[in-house]
Amino acid sequence: MNYETTLTGESSAILIDEEERSRRRRRLLIIGGVVAIALIAVAAALSMRGKGAATPDAAPQAPVVTVTSPGQTMVARTVSATGSLAARVDMPVGVVGEGGMVTRVLVQPGDWVRAGQVLATVERSVQSEQVNSLAAQVEVQRANAKLAQAQLERAKALVGRGFISAADIDQRTATRDQAIAQVRVAEAQLAEQRARTGRLDIRAPASGLVLTRTVEPGQIVQAGGGVLFRMAKDGEMEMQAQVSEGDLVSLRAGNSAVVTPIGSNQRFSGRLWQVSPVVDPQTRQGIARIALSYNDAIRPGGFASATITSGSGNAPLLPESAVQSDAKGSYVYIINGKNQVERRDVKIGQVSDTGVAVTSGITGAERIVTSAGAFLTVGQKVKPEALKAR
Repeated sequence: MNYETTLTGESSAILIDEEERSRRRRRLLIIGGVVAIALIAVAAALSMRGKGAATPDAAPQAPVVTVTSPGQTMVARTVSATGSLAARVDMPVGVVGEGGMVTRVLVQPGDWVRAGQVLATVERSVQSEQVNSLAAQVEVQRANAKLAQAQLERAKALVGRGFISAADIDQRTATRDQAIAQVRVAEAQLAEQRARTGRLDIRAPASGLVLTRTVEPGQIVQAGGGVLFRMAKDGEMEMQAQVSEGDLVSLRAGNSAVVTPIGSNQRFSGRLWQVSPVVDPQTRQGIARIALSYNDAIRPGGFASATITSGSGNAPLLPESAVQSDAKGSYVYIINGKNQVERRDVKIGQVSDTGVAVTSGITGAERIVTSAGAFLTVGQKVKPEALKAR
């Protein structure tokens, strides 16, 4: 056997395995070195970033905000309310006489009429004949009175001759007086019938504006049968404003008001003419009546809003941009002594072109943010800058 050849082959295999393991160790060392270098680089970057954030130059700057201290200004105190529009004096017009069939309707809603003007007529053929009959009766009674007067005068001429006694004169005088009285009765009956016939006409009780019409020619109407027309006396209108119990006590007749009908951009000046003496126990509201002049944009039955001036007083006056609102109500942001933002709830009054009057919540001496309030948060540190006068 050849033992030398076998030993030589085994030695070669061992040498090859040792070289392979050596190469693997070198690769592992290289990989470990690369990983270590990468970790050192990451740690260094993080360390540098932390140091950069800690430097004063990289710190965020406080935002600049404009503030104002409005003080106190004389402003009007107002009460806001909503309600319905109506005729100041709403006149229902119905049948005054005995009624009948309507023959003509002479007006339409929106027409202006004068007092006593005929609005509709009722058929009167029977009544006209009754007038004619009574007029004839008057003529008959007048003829009887004339005959009685003539007989009395002839009798007086015969008294001196002894043909007629004094008793006959008294009798004829009484007959004459009775005939005259019957004339007056007939004339009164005629006047009564003419008045009844005249009452068949449906007339305007006063001058004003026709609002509604519910009658047509051919319709049968009767006394107490309902309203045929509605009128606004002299065309005067009003707003029946619903005012809360707390605001009602500050209102007086004569206070000025501005009324805006819903759906219209027109504003109408009015004056409070009546304040309700009672309060509804269910709604805790009373009615303030605002008198308005006629305008075709004011339609009875419509809805409107009103601003009633109840007086004047001192209050802070802010620009509209300074007042914010959310689910909790209105508020403003003020800057405290540490230049930090604080929220202050307020109650606003009249809003006008000059600004928003604040009735409670601030005194006017505070530094109040005038704009950009929506971008601030409570506790945020800011750099206040006074509002420049225009």
